Amino acid sequence: MSLKISNFKFQISNFGFTLIELLVVISIIGILAALSLVSFTGSQKQARDTQRKSDLKQYQTALEGYANKSNGFYPSRSNLTISSTSTTLCTDLGLTGCPVDPKDPTLAYKYWSDGGGTGSATGTLYVLWATLENTTGYWVVCSSGKVGSSASAPSSSACPI
Repeated sequence: MSLKISNFKFQISNFGFTLIELLVVISIIGILAALSLVSFTGSQKQARDTQRKSDLKQYQTALEGYANKSNGFYPSRSNLTISSTSTTLCTDLGLTGCPVDPKDPTLAYKYWSDGGGTGSATGTLYVLWATLENTTGYWVVCSSGKVGSSASAPSSSACPI
């Protein structure tokens, strides 16, 4: 009598993932998350710069409206700071709300006009500017209608662009 050895085969089934596979997937997800975070931060800076440009455009529109009512003259101010705590230009223009920097309300927009700096309607030229966050330099709006970037801040009411 011979003993028959069983034909029973042991099968090892793989239900699940190995540790290496999990680590690879987690590292790929981490890299993608880091890349999207960097991109998102850049998008936020660009959005705030766009808001700054829009705010300066609002000031430009208000200044032109002021000049239409004042025989073509602008409020006369020298190197005026426009911020949440310094609203002199907004008062000159009769604005109830004063647009301020979107990131930090204590940061300021700047306004410079000729005519003596007293706030009276004697200015014939003006320059508005803001510091940009996404690029180096300043965004400048001039009474001549020129709008654009400048490497340095204006030092008078003359348009630097």
